Amino acid sequence: MNEYTFLITVAIAFLITVLLSPILIPFLRRLKFGQSIREEGPKSHQKKSGTPTMGGVMIILSITITTIFVVLRVNNGVLGYEIFLLLLVLIGFGLLGFLDDFIKVVLKRNLGLTSKQKLLGQLVISVIFYIVLLREDFATTISLPGTDMALELGWFYPIFIVVMLVGSSNAVNLTDGLDGLLAGTAAIAFGAFAILAWYGIPDLTITLFSLAVVGALLGFLVFNAHPAKVFMGDTGSLALGGAIAAIAILLKMEILLVIIGGVFVLETLSVIIQVISFKTRGKRIFLMSPLHHHYELKGWSEWRVVTTFWAVGILFAILGIYIEVLST
Repeated sequence: MNEYTFLITVAIAFLITVLLSPILIPFLRRLKFGQSIREEGPKSHQKKSGTPTMGGVMIILSITITTIFVVLRVNNGVLGYEIFLLLLVLIGFGLLGFLDDFIKVVLKRNLGLTSKQKLLGQLVISVIFYIVLLREDFATTISLPGTDMALELGWFYPIFIVVMLVGSSNAVNLTDGLDGLLAGTAAIAFGAFAILAWYGIPDLTITLFSLAVVGALLGFLVFNAHPAKVFMGDTGSLALGGAIAAIAILLKMEILLVIIGGVFVLETLSVIIQVISFKTRGKRIFLMSPLHHHYELKGWSEWRVVTTFWAVGILFAILGIYIEVLST
């Protein structure tokens, strides 16, 4: 296996997304699948109302097509259980997000699926994920990053997996609030896991899947960077959040996800802190949560917020790679 295969994987996913976008974006616009902007959000976002959403469909299609094509070619026609699980989470969580977007956009219910409905769907997919792992005699230990130590979770491990998948999908979903923000930070995080999957394990199939995600997201950025011509919606964000957690689990780098996905963690913490502070003290810590809106209301331009978060994402990715590979 050489680096050309990796470059080809990124290139195929990139091209599929770029070629699908000019077809899908006008189609979404004709169907009036435009984003509804919350009135309580930043006023500058009101001009984005009507921008086509559900663009996550092209991301999922690109990742799926690229992964199946490349893995079958390099793996003698065999996909393996890892790819099955990754696509299960990607497509399953993506379908949940699609339903959420559809209800918001078509049925004009701005909150989409109820929290209970969304959680139920996430739990079902997560349980199926664990059942497959159980059949493969998957280890129930978690590794401590940068050490040779491992913690045996035993019966608690399936609960841990469910929390990871659900928590990660929701954390990534919270990050999708500005043009190009999630596409860029997710591409960085998946790129870090691609490096770790190959140089740390190595695991070819997870490497190729991760690179397919990077390529698809870079292609999506061509149309999603400010000013965005399309949004990925919950279709894309829930799928990406579930997929990156699945990668961390399969690589036995569960805890490392907190570091590499540091931007997603910060965004989620800002919401939790804001809610707790308001309910207990009647005061807000941030001007608005998630965190990216706080900086917008402080006067930062949208592009400045996005590029700053990208830079922070790169730092988290470098830190994660250093802890897992370079420090051991």
